[in-house]
Amino acid sequence: MINQSNFVIEFNEEQIAIKETLKDFANKKIKPHILEWDEKQYFPIGVIKELGELGFLGILVDEKYGGSNYGYVEYALIVEELAKIDPSIALSVAAHNGLCTNHIYLFGNELQKQKYLTDLATGKKIGAWGLTEPNSGSDAIAMNTTAELINDKFILNGTKQFITHGASAEVYVIMAITDKAKGKNGVSAFILEKGMKGFSVGKKENKLGMRASETTQLIFENCEVPTENLIGNLGEGFVQAMKVLEGGRISIAALSNGLSLGCLENSISYSKQRKQFNKTLSEFQAIQFKLSDLATEIEAARLMTYKAAKLKDEGEPINDIAAKAKLFSSEVALKAANEAVQIFGGYGFTKDYPVEKFYRDAKLLTIGEGTSEVQRIVISKNLLKD
Repeated sequence: MINQSNFVIEFNEEQIAIKETLKDFANKKIKPHILEWDEKQYFPIGVIKELGELGFLGILVDEKYGGSNYGYVEYALIVEELAKIDPSIALSVAAHNGLCTNHIYLFGNELQKQKYLTDLATGKKIGAWGLTEPNSGSDAIAMNTTAELINDKFILNGTKQFITHGASAEVYVIMAITDKAKGKNGVSAFILEKGMKGFSVGKKENKLGMRASETTQLIFENCEVPTENLIGNLGEGFVQAMKVLEGGRISIAALSNGLSLGCLENSISYSKQRKQFNKTLSEFQAIQFKLSDLATEIEAARLMTYKAAKLKDEGEPINDIAAKAKLFSSEVALKAANEAVQIFGGYGFTKDYPVEKFYRDAKLLTIGEGTSEVQRIVISKNLLKD
């Protein structure tokens, strides 16, 4: 294990207990099944719900709605710890907490919170969140899904793409256009439930990595949504979504750091055991330098991530630091996965060791919840604004 005793973020006793609980859970309930779930693209909803019973599906939610009432530091810690073992499980936990559940918690009215949050926070129901569409990824305003008010109901038509938990979720937050002429101020957010008339699940994606985290299309064909399921006011959906994604960048940064730590810990362990030319790999300076560089960059990424989380908990603006944390941490994760496979050599190219999966999982982190290019746009705007 990596010695983190001198890490600048000092975790309190409760946070350390969370880490130990998750470590034990992941080693017992997740680690033995990683390869099977990955190869079958099996979403272990039972394990996800067990995490809900432990309080890890309502991380940011107030206790009166069944949540754990933790902050973003705990949120980052939880996602990071899970990602050391299986990033796809960490991704599902992050998506459930940070997107659907958090959107309702931040912007829903009291009736909506009482109706939906308790089931989401306790894991009785899984949540999904729909912004991306087949023809609108980073350009979210270019969405085509519409919601028209007809006879006291909103009628939704369109398709959402790359939706985490699309098939298994029972509660959804969906963004749709209610006034095309207003651009981003014409997008609204709605709560949908599985089984609503005109709402169906499309194809399940066959992915490169994160294969145990379910990803599907959602299809709306004259889908009927009650007016009381509008979140906030008409035209507020895009602004809400951007605020949700801002916090989500912390979770993806934390996920990236967990994956990087998993790569580093496995590489250290392997380099001490594997021998070449009558020496362990760890005795070669080339390997020592790889490990040193990774350890340095991972610590920098974690510092940036926990700084963003701490500022978020303190109610400070995080637009810039969250973008930097997400950008840097995800790029470090790519490097960590690449170097881990290189250290493992031929064995790193096989499924006998976890670094092969880390390598495939890592790429999504530079794409999901805002690509690296989008983060650079955010950062440059902050640098150049008057």
